[in-house]
Amino acid sequence: MSRKPARRPTVKPRRRAQTRKKKQPGFLDRTIAALPISQAALHRLTVWSITGIAIASALTVATIFGVPGVIGSAVAEGIGRAGFRVEQVEVTGIKRADKMTVYNYTLDQQSRAMPLVDLEDVRAKLMTIGWVADARVSRRLPDTLVVHIVERKAAAVWQHQGQLMLIDGEGVLLEPVSADAMPDLPLVIGDGAYAQQPAYQRLLDAAPALRPLVKAATWIGNRRWDLSFNTGERLALPEGETAAAKALTKFAEMDGADRLLGRGYIRFDMRDPARLVVRMPGQVVQKPIEITTKTASVED
Repeated sequence: MSRKPARRPTVKPRRRAQTRKKKQPGFLDRTIAALPISQAALHRLTVWSITGIAIASALTVATIFGVPGVIGSAVAEGIGRAGFRVEQVEVTGIKRADKMTVYNYTLDQQSRAMPLVDLEDVRAKLMTIGWVADARVSRRLPDTLVVHIVERKAAAVWQHQGQLMLIDGEGVLLEPVSADAMPDLPLVIGDGAYAQQPAYQRLLDAAPALRPLVKAATWIGNRRWDLSFNTGERLALPEGETAAAKALTKFAEMDGADRLLGRGYIRFDMRDPARLVVRMPGQVVQKPIEITTKTASVED
């Protein structure tokens, strides 16, 4: 019996050990590593950032739907204690209004926790200040209220019972002014004249050529105007806004054609729309001036 040759053991070739490539840090990791703060500080910063976003979202929702129904006063106070509390007021747009009054009205709150600050209530208080035409109030987290004021513009000075008061084009009372510091503005005189300021401005618009010559306007008997010119004359206008505008327009036409102002006359009377009465000192002068179909009369 023949022997089978001995079988040689099979030796498996060794595989080369595969070297794993080391994962390179990403851009964000490198950026964070380069920051000059510790990992613990970075963690705290992240937590506060997330907290701030959450609180800002809560403030937004509370602004839309009202704090009591959304987060509650207790939670709002907690947010205030966490640093979201009014500590500063930034005011812009002020030239004539009293700045301390604006600060006091803005900070007049039952609570200064940011969620509990009623921005509409603050605005309503600011709108009671004479110079304030409009006010915008907003929060700037974590601790600032931003107030932007739009001021009124003085258009005239109202004189009544020896007192002088600045008013705007709508007749809103702004502030008292002394005779020594009186600005170069038209003067309106008489009881209730300030409330007639819009109608008075429309009257002057009817005769723009005369506007720079008018020095003062007196509201007579709560029904009509007398205009005083810087050349010394006085013009009596009829009652009613439309009738007064027509009379003033006609007077401007006559002055442009015949130069009535600056010639020594004292008073022009156009209360009767059919005629012009002209007065001069110490004499009677006949001067025909046609208004409609009649001749004007001149009286002393």
